[in-house]
Amino acid sequence: MSEFLIVGGGVIGMMTTLQLADAGHSVTLVERRCCGQEASWAGGGIVSPLYPWRYGPAVSRLSRWSEGFYPELALRLREESGVDPEYRQKGLLYLRVEDEARALEWAREEGKRLERVDADFLYAREPQAAPGFQEALWMPTLGSIRNPRLVSSLRTRLAAMPRVTLHEEVEVTGFEVAGGRVLAVQTTRGDLAGGQVVVSGGAWAAGLLETLGVALPVRPVKGQMILFKAPPGLVQRVVLMDGRYVIPRADGRVLAGSTLEECGFDKTTDAEARASLRASATAIIPALADCEVEHHWAGLRPGSPDGVPFIGAVPGIDNLHVNAGHYRNGLVLAPASTRLLVDRLLGREPILDPTPYALEGRC
Repeated sequence: MSEFLIVGGGVIGMMTTLQLADAGHSVTLVERRCCGQEASWAGGGIVSPLYPWRYGPAVSRLSRWSEGFYPELALRLREESGVDPEYRQKGLLYLRVEDEARALEWAREEGKRLERVDADFLYAREPQAAPGFQEALWMPTLGSIRNPRLVSSLRTRLAAMPRVTLHEEVEVTGFEVAGGRVLAVQTTRGDLAGGQVVVSGGAWAAGLLETLGVALPVRPVKGQMILFKAPPGLVQRVVLMDGRYVIPRADGRVLAGSTLEECGFDKTTDAEARASLRASATAIIPALADCEVEHHWAGLRPGSPDGVPFIGAVPGIDNLHVNAGHYRNGLVLAPASTRLLVDRLLGREPILDPTPYALEGRC
């Protein structure tokens, strides 16, 4: 029996496993598919909420801590796994921001670099941006990471760690509970036991806890994205306009996203969304109209009230914990939210006040 059993092998589950194993503990990670193939793979990889000033302090605190952690994490994973997560810190350009005054006020309050720039600045940095803009907002510190490579590097690193046991293609069906403790996690391949159990199942977390009579307000929210096969250098940095964005990769490919759809666990794609995403992308970077749409996919975000994740102990069950409900910011908040939970699990001083994320009083 491992000291810790993690249910859900997305970026939250894998980062939790990595930190616990780094601290010298044995960890078993159980994933219903292959690790990192759901929302962690499907997202865009921007290491910031899209419009950070529109979130409350609970999300902002996690985001601020995580953003500073990613350069170090990416370097470590590249060295230890041989897979480069392709962290790029080239900034973000905001076009047509309706609440610009609030954004600049937020930046002053938070000590965050965000400034209004003129057309010369905009087109010097992004020559292919849509013409006609007289100004933009510029956040020079923003980074992005190639999330499929991030999850691949995390999985590769975990698979090489002797204290980590990975169970993939294994679905959790329930929990055996007695005396206020989880005795075993029931799966399609038999029961598994762990001293402490963490549910980090993303959009599926609510269904897992429902088997215990715990009503976790986390729901799936579909997001569709497309990928352009573009020449290297066409787009240099993340550009955001009217809630849609383009994200360049090192090989020239450009992601464009994303939709927000309330349709349960349906992950099908459709022509209407594809056309809408293409129209948004070409409105930001007109030259993308000449590029092939190479791929179109959908993922399921774990939606939660106000986008504030649930991080901490499940009331009434001594050894059960949850880390889920990050909505659009799972990858953004993953380093801080996993560190916060691991601090609690190991009895360390937490990096942040855990109160806003507790389940008690919110479920």
